[in-house]
Amino acid sequence: MKSEAPNQNITIWFNNGFVRLGDANVNILTHALNYGSGVFEGIRGYYDEKKKELFLNRVLDHYERWKLNCGVLRINVPPSTNELCEITAELCRRNAFESNVYVRPLAYKASARIGVAADENDAYAITVLPFGNYFEGRKGLKAGVVSWRRIEDSAIPGRAKICGAYVNSVLAGDEARHNGHDEAIFLNQDGHVAEGATCNLFMWRHHRLITPPVTDNILEGITRASIMELARNELKLEVVERSIDRSELYMCDEVFFTGTAVEVAPVTHIDHRPVGDGEIGVITTKLRSLYADATRGRIPAYRDWLWPVYRSGIIEKTA
Repeated sequence: MKSEAPNQNITIWFNNGFVRLGDANVNILTHALNYGSGVFEGIRGYYDEKKKELFLNRVLDHYERWKLNCGVLRINVPPSTNELCEITAELCRRNAFESNVYVRPLAYKASARIGVAADENDAYAITVLPFGNYFEGRKGLKAGVVSWRRIEDSAIPGRAKICGAYVNSVLAGDEARHNGHDEAIFLNQDGHVAEGATCNLFMWRHHRLITPPVTDNILEGITRASIMELARNELKLEVVERSIDRSELYMCDEVFFTGTAVEVAPVTHIDHRPVGDGEIGVITTKLRSLYADATRGRIPAYRDWLWPVYRSGIIEKTA
């Protein structure tokens, strides 16, 4: 994945107001910068050209998770989830986005000083950027199990998107790419498959869709939950949450990653071995298509996932 530098003139939310991205800066001694004491979130928005509408996907769920995760570090984000959704929609309107977008809320310990002990000086910001595909490999990804293990809940909780914890993902991703892969696969301390460096994992084996349980040190992914719902409701699949052994990845029929940024990303090779026949599988293809339709307002049953920015006919949400 290649990422371009964002336009410094876009409007973001910073220090309780709308400011230019290029003017939103922090002190070099900021606690979060030095010690990783921040919590972030990722939210997608999808633009419908025909309806001229931008749909923020499961934005209430994301902000609810963000505020809960902030509580782990005792970071206070005063606005309600409803207010945060409206701030985000207003950012999209002020920037006149007519494209898919990615939203990055960030809450952090803001004191500028030396010392690990945190205080009550909290701050938060929300940035919205135009965003395309996270992974470029439309023909399927090559993934590899890395030597780095997934962080333990008793050390740094992986279910909370804590900034400092993502060094774990940086190390894993770097190793995977140097080994010729597109993405890493973590094992946890028990040797079971946890997730990708930036995404949850599913496999299709013995006619069941299987994903690791939340107790195997994975992120409690909102996209993961969406795919489980779509698989059960639309495809009538049996979905099982259980521990997965590494060797099962070599014997299953399909593997795919899920996440806000990655969406539904098929994996065709793991550790230089083909997954199934080495092609994108039928189940993955169907779920990827269903997810795309649901997040763009094309399936009425899932319109309650969506928050319309320009208010073109979808019912507004309440917190």
